[in-house]
Amino acid sequence: MKIGILALQGAVREHRDMLHKLGVETVDVRSPEDLKGLRGLILPGGESTAVGKLLVRYELLEPIAKAGRRGMPVFGTCTGMILLSKHIHQSDQPRLGLMDTCVERNAFGRQLASFEADMPIPVLGNRPFHTVFIRAPYITGADCNVQALLVYDNKILLAEQQNLLAAAFHPELTDDTRLHAYFLQKITG
Repeated sequence: MKIGILALQGAVREHRDMLHKLGVETVDVRSPEDLKGLRGLILPGGESTAVGKLLVRYELLEPIAKAGRRGMPVFGTCTGMILLSKHIHQSDQPRLGLMDTCVERNAFGRQLASFEADMPIPVLGNRPFHTVFIRAPYITGADCNVQALLVYDNKILLAEQQNLLAAAFHPELTDDTRLHAYFLQKITG
């Protein structure tokens, strides 16, 4: 099984290392050709407006959106959550628009407001998951076909919709492989 990692900006190496721990082959995605033969795609954190512009510049926006609409599993973390969303509060930046959600960028505040916390994510078992939030977004609204997997203070921080998974935090910055393994289950059934 081969999983792509959008390699335009962000924690590419960390996602790659996490998938390698799980025995999965990875491909750095920098062009539409890199999408061929992939079973899934990870959209790492970074700066969402910059990544959106790079997706347009490298002609990846529509091919990734098309793959997602056709059912390719896509996992977005932080910036990836923003790019997956159909609506971004007070922004018209480029996005994939695959997930029936509305997100707020930098929703917890500036860099100084970044934080870490152990949070319960029932689909991952009884042990809390250590979450790392860096200038994190959150989902402010979601259609009924979106399932909230982690809600904190009425904010959706982890959600899925069919083949899509979106996290406001950075699971790749921990040693816990459970969320990446959960994404792989979307692929293998």
